[in-house]
Amino acid sequence: MAMLKNKKGSTIFDATANKKTLHKNLSFTAIEQYKLLRTNLSFTLPVDVKCPIIGVTSSMRGEGKSTTAINLAYVLAESGKKVLLIDGDLRIPSIAKKMGLKSSPGLTNLLMGYESQQMSAFKTDILENWYVIPSGDLPPNPSELLGSRRMESILNLMSEKFDYIVVDLPPVNIVSDALAISNLITGMVIVIREDYTEKKELENCFRLLNLSNVNVLGTVLNEAENSGGSRNKYKRYSKYYRKYYYSGYGSSYGNNPKQ
Repeated sequence: MAMLKNKKGSTIFDATANKKTLHKNLSFTAIEQYKLLRTNLSFTLPVDVKCPIIGVTSSMRGEGKSTTAINLAYVLAESGKKVLLIDGDLRIPSIAKKMGLKSSPGLTNLLMGYESQQMSAFKTDILENWYVIPSGDLPPNPSELLGSRRMESILNLMSEKFDYIVVDLPPVNIVSDALAISNLITGMVIVIREDYTEKKELENCFRLLNLSNVNVLGTVLNEAENSGGSRNKYKRYSKYYRKYYYSGYGSSYGNNPKQ
């Protein structure tokens, strides 16, 4: 059972979501939940930013961050906006595999100076206005690349061409990559998987984000169960992310994502 909660923890949307949840294969109920995520982001993002750059991360592996990044980018593009999805997980990338794309050329190739690649090469055949830059060849120094002036230049250039940029990033508690790029993005969305995310990991995640002055836009509660037991587990987490959790903000789906 997929469940969406508001700020007070009350259920506002229930649905069974058992289908594969990637872009056009989303079930109707999952699509509606991602649309709620899209709607609430429109209220939390700064109004004076022409092209918001949204990072998507988690505290641990396996919480569904990459799947969330894909589907968020999809519903943003579905609304008519020109959207770029970037696989910024340069250690264990999964966007290309999940979407059936070639992993190279990609972000690392752009960061290494290969500018001859036309943006048309990254255009998806799913939506005319949706582009995806995969990870590219795996580098030896991901954190340095993501926080580099070269990355800043690429994002500035892409911001002139797109309405939204969504960046899939590694888990905060595993490596420093997500924190390295934090000053280059508009804000971060944190994915939390119920009955999986450990409380101490979640607490440490928000501590690191706070120390790095990261603008947390909100949290996505993934694989929530609409039952008394799970509601109690939800309450255990709430003190760590309730202040970031907005009414109607979240998404959940029935598969068990690796990323």
